[in-house]
Amino acid sequence: MVKTPTVFKRYEKKYLITREQQHEIWQAIAEQMQEDAFGRSTICNIYFDTPSDLLVRRSLGKPIYKEKLRVRAYGIATAQTPVFVELKKKYKSVVYKRRVAMPEQDAMAYLCEQAAPPEISQITRELDYFRAFYGKLMPKVFLSYERQAFYAKEDPEFRVTFDENIRWRTKELSLCAEPYGTLILPEDKVLMELKTIGALPLWMTEILTKQRIYQTSFSKYGTVYQQLMTSMEGA
Repeated sequence: MVKTPTVFKRYEKKYLITREQQHEIWQAIAEQMQEDAFGRSTICNIYFDTPSDLLVRRSLGKPIYKEKLRVRAYGIATAQTPVFVELKKKYKSVVYKRRVAMPEQDAMAYLCEQAAPPEISQITRELDYFRAFYGKLMPKVFLSYERQAFYAKEDPEFRVTFDENIRWRTKELSLCAEPYGTLILPEDKVLMELKTIGALPLWMTEILTKQRIYQTSFSKYGTVYQQLMTSMEGA
């Protein structure tokens, strides 16, 4: 398993682009960036929420502070595969993320059955507080996508990710199951994210300007919830 940080603090800027624009950006960043250790990978997530979907409903209201809980695997997991339990918060446009790795079976027992985590740490104490504050939390949505990630050669803290084939489902909520489900975006659309601890590099700003690519507000889980509500209304 690739060693990754457990604590993040950064800005995350999102852009919905076409596959043609994606190809142009790949060519434009080739000299400045290189693919990260995961390369192209399939990311699988299970999002947790209250029975009344409080977390996602609050998030869609665009408050200055919001938070979410999920468990993430890189590829299809087994019971023993290390996965990440992640607590993600956003305050005044700054994203704070805490994550702790544990075997898939331990992660689900911890989140679903109130089992003790394999190890106690500052991050698990934060997770425990979060769960106690919101009360009953349960798996709500399985969400997967194919990601290609790059980091800047001169500034590894600056990252660019491209997420394609973003799919969701509300059944078979297991990281050990095949990734399948309903597409969030049209097939010709890609979600690009720029992740940085400061201002964007000038060369990246010039690429965005040249391609006429503009920042947007987009939440994968929030979009899933809206699509789910729309389908229920139309039933």
